[in-house]
Amino acid sequence: MQIGLIDIEPKIFNTAYMQIGTYHKLHGDTVEWWSPLTDHQFDFVCCSSLFDYTDKSEVPQRAICGGTGFDVTSQLLTPIERCDLDYSIYPKCKTSYIWFSRGCIRNCPWCVVPEKEGKIQSVSPKNLNPNGKYITVQDNNFFANPDWPAAIAWLGERGWPVDFQGVDARLLNKKMCDAMLTLRHHKQIKIAWDDPRQDLEPKLKEIIRFIKPWRLMCYVLIGYWYKTEDMDLHRVETLRRLGIDPFVMPFDRSDLYQRAFARWVNHKGIFKSMSWQQYWNRVRQSESVGRGWKVR
Repeated sequence: MQIGLIDIEPKIFNTAYMQIGTYHKLHGDTVEWWSPLTDHQFDFVCCSSLFDYTDKSEVPQRAICGGTGFDVTSQLLTPIERCDLDYSIYPKCKTSYIWFSRGCIRNCPWCVVPEKEGKIQSVSPKNLNPNGKYITVQDNNFFANPDWPAAIAWLGERGWPVDFQGVDARLLNKKMCDAMLTLRHHKQIKIAWDDPRQDLEPKLKEIIRFIKPWRLMCYVLIGYWYKTEDMDLHRVETLRRLGIDPFVMPFDRSDLYQRAFARWVNHKGIFKSMSWQQYWNRVRQSESVGRGWKVR
């Protein structure tokens, strides 16, 4: 059979597609990328999406659709979920996506993980990318997994640089920080300060006793609870003062304040050269005369 994969999120290396590719190739099928012009060539077409805001207007009605962008409860069929990853469908992918656990101990109301994956559970890591240069650890809450010491040992044995995507700052202690520092790292270690009502400063000060602050990047969710400009600014400026790199994640991308605040923080040239109030004044002035909001 001819299997077509619909790539509606071309900036993402979709691991569901990699497992679908492995499964069908093991069964003698051909797996290729779909386009409207080649639709007639395929016996089945699949579409996977991570984000609900992705344009899905070109997805044909006959497509088998899944992923959080379509339905948060959707799951791969068990035989496909058990498959390794077919990295050959993404020749430009230079990382290996590895999970040591699924789920999370938290129940953050903005997060789909509790509904999609449930409570935290250990899983066995899948195959490495033969053309990979580093490992991306995809766990939602790496140190909440009781088997994290074995995961650190597994990573250390491979010797590849590691990119941690989900480290819960509230859990970190000296033992965990020291364990991470036994590994080579690709980019910064990612932590988060999502709730403006929580005072994470004491915990962050503890963490940077063990890990240099420049080795940390902290996601800052804004716009979920309510518009909290003062509280958003407090978190960002606290991180700046501690030497930790903030990265703002707007909950509502259609809101001008959230877009502008994220650009001010995440565009490091702007962040280092002017205050938030200076930038916000420029944005509103530019908007008022019809020049758009992306100003320097």
